Amino acid sequence: MSENKEKKDKKEDIITRETETERSLESSEITDDEKRIYRVFEERDWNEIKSYDSWMIFKVMSEFVDGFEKLAKIGPCVTIFGSARTRDDHKYYKMAHEIAAKLVRHGYGVITGGGPGIMEAGNRGARSEGGKSVGLNIQLPFEQKGNDYIDPDKLITFDYFFVRKVMFTKYSQGFIVMPGGFGTLDELFEALTLIQTKKIGRFPIVLVGKEFWDGLLDWVESTLLNSANNISPEDLDLYTVVETATEAVEVIDEFYSKYLLSPNF
Repeated sequence: MSENKEKKDKKEDIITRETETERSLESSEITDDEKRIYRVFEERDWNEIKSYDSWMIFKVMSEFVDGFEKLAKIGPCVTIFGSARTRDDHKYYKMAHEIAAKLVRHGYGVITGGGPGIMEAGNRGARSEGGKSVGLNIQLPFEQKGNDYIDPDKLITFDYFFVRKVMFTKYSQGFIVMPGGFGTLDELFEALTLIQTKKIGRFPIVLVGKEFWDGLLDWVESTLLNSANNISPEDLDLYTVVETATEAVEVIDEFYSKYLLSPNF
């Protein structure tokens, strides 16, 4: 009897918690972020789990297929990362535009995250020289939609950041990293990690703007390398810091001429 009562009490407790969760989710007093946290603790049966996971798997697959189909024949491209919040009168916006235009004149197409700010500047610079202008957009609750300077047949919008990052690293022959926020840092360290662990080739990574990057790079050397011994000295050679658009493009060109390689090999 006691065992049956314990099972009954447990079931009633689950029902009570589920009811409280449903009421909480219907309440206008909690935020969307809080609702997401509540849903993590929802009890789901196996059929619900399978249905949701199966849908997610097919959605991820469809994004990969769409990306592969559209990007497989774009030719040699360099990705420009940077903040969506940079205004068009800012020096880094103007520099990203100049870098993109120079890359096109040197035979490269340009890939960006497809949004405003630095991304818009990159696509705009590529468009100004008649080059390939690719935008890998991401659906966000704020801030981003595809900018007006992306080639219509080269705009892809993703739900999943990780799928989008695969496309960046698979179809880029180099990375120009302008000043940006958490997203830019995420993309930078993704590329560094993949190169460090030899998951992709050692493509050039160019950081633009010493005044912006010096603090982070000082920490990388003093803490990650010297204090914690969490990286190797040669890892500091995975990136180059430059100050001008000309220097940025020269790093890309010199990399391929040094190894006698053609872009998109």
